[in-house]
Amino acid sequence: MTALGIILIFYGIAVVWITYAKPPKIWQMKKIQGFVGALTETGTVIFFYVWAVVAIVIGVVLLV
Repeated sequence: MTALGIILIFYGIAVVWITYAKPPKIWQMKKIQGFVGALTETGTVIFFYVWAVVAIVIGVVLLV
């Protein structure tokens, strides 16, 4: 469970970085652009931040 917790924390951090930096090669992927089309740019950013926080919280809980 410790390994899964650490992986989830790093995953959450990666999602936050991708959402903040919006690197073109990643942000222009069809899957993310599908989210942008459905949720708008702001909605997609909020969704990814919430997803990252959930992953980090679950990771921390698994470490405790």
